[in-house]
Amino acid sequence: MALLAEVKKHYGKSANYIGGEFVPSKSSNVLEIENPSTLQIIGEVPLSLIEEVDAAVENAHSAFPAWRETPFGTRQDYIRKMGDVVLEEQETIARIIAQEMGKTVQEARDEVGRVINMCRAALSVPRMMMGFSQEDVASGLDVHCLRQPLGVFAMIAPYNFPAMVPFWFLPFALATGNTFVLKPSEKVPNAMNYIFQLIHSKVKLPAGVLNMVHGATEAANRLLTHPKVVGISFVGSTPVAKHIFTVASQNFKRVQCQGGAKNYIFVMPDTNLDDAIASIVSSFYGCAGQRCLAGGILVGVGDIYEELKERFVELAKGFTVGYSLDDTVNMGPVITGAHKNHVLGLIEQAIKDGAKALVDGRNPVVKDGYKGHFVGPTVLEGVAPDSVVGKTEIFGPVASLMRIETLDEAIELVNASTFGNGACIYTESAKAVREFQYRARAGNIGVNLGLPAPTGDFPFCGMKDSFLGTLHGQGQDVVDFFTDRKAVLARYFGLRKRFFA
Repeated sequence: MALLAEVKKHYGKSANYIGGEFVPSKSSNVLEIENPSTLQIIGEVPLSLIEEVDAAVENAHSAFPAWRETPFGTRQDYIRKMGDVVLEEQETIARIIAQEMGKTVQEARDEVGRVINMCRAALSVPRMMMGFSQEDVASGLDVHCLRQPLGVFAMIAPYNFPAMVPFWFLPFALATGNTFVLKPSEKVPNAMNYIFQLIHSKVKLPAGVLNMVHGATEAANRLLTHPKVVGISFVGSTPVAKHIFTVASQNFKRVQCQGGAKNYIFVMPDTNLDDAIASIVSSFYGCAGQRCLAGGILVGVGDIYEELKERFVELAKGFTVGYSLDDTVNMGPVITGAHKNHVLGLIEQAIKDGAKALVDGRNPVVKDGYKGHFVGPTVLEGVAPDSVVGKTEIFGPVASLMRIETLDEAIELVNASTFGNGACIYTESAKAVREFQYRARAGNIGVNLGLPAPTGDFPFCGMKDSFLGTLHGQGQDVVDFFTDRKAVLARYFGLRKRFFA
């Protein structure tokens, strides 16, 4: 039980970060932060007052003119240093994430690696912001087009990737010359608290450029309506995404909302399961299924189904469930007791509707006897795509298995879903790959991999109910989101008619 004291010094009552200083909230309304592996209370987070949200926005607004005028190279230096200090503290940040969110420490290390990747990708912003021009569009008239930052942007973050998801947006907003207000998930504030401490002490951004305010629904809604916030980024469930998109749009803000998912993974008859099976299983059970690109339904196409089922079940039974900081553990807990009950309820609903539990994770054996929010790997067979469970994002370690006979059926399943976040195909056929990526209506397509998560230089796409907005996170899309174009038409009098004899 010595692991219980791990990185305890980094916990406590979270403070807001406003105008370049950590400012304790005046709110008496606080939530306790629970380690989901142990049920130990490891901190508190305030539900900030509206005036504290306003203070964060006002400081960001005041800092914008000077930050906008800061040369690209200087802004790049800050972003580069941000990535460097996260790299230096990667292990500590990973262990904080594992403690508060519940993913295994190796999964948390991978998450922090993505934070560093985003900072590196944001260094390309000057190139992506380059304008274009044309001379003599009319006699003596030239036109050039510029990209310019807009002001204060805000981000409302989810719990499942406490560090990575904020960095889908944060470094790009700063690199383009905007200022930023982050509202972390109130379930997992500690990782961003620690990262902001590093930024404050080692990066030393100008005061007000980057701000953080803790809270829940009230704080989020204030960001959606504040007149000095010009744009909102959000990642989370589709119902919340629809609320945020509606309210922020009605308040004339730019909005990008990445929502929920029900991702299909198809295994074609020519797949080499020796090569493929590990990544297939990982897609469903990594981070205990709490990923928006996690596999939801595993589909064997044709005769490969029985072997796929047998091997998938065998690996699912072999998982070690336990405390997230134990490096020998394959799967940690889900985030809260309420979410555990949600996942268990959907498993029971599937069985009630006629599905069979080939592996039942409702009462898992937990290494060392920890009494956290554990759900073991679960494998269901016979879940109909149009059933409650077939249409619902479970966000837990539950795989539904089914068999179809053709690639056309596979594409029809993807396109019939109300979600369109990810879809994956395992095959050796170039023709099948081309057909699938061409016709399947999902934003992120995986070919012989089970987690199609783009790196920072490419947009994280989504379709249908998995995304609301026009411009996605990461890559060129996020630069377009954080800037606007300006066309400058210039006529010059007194030019010679000819420059050359």
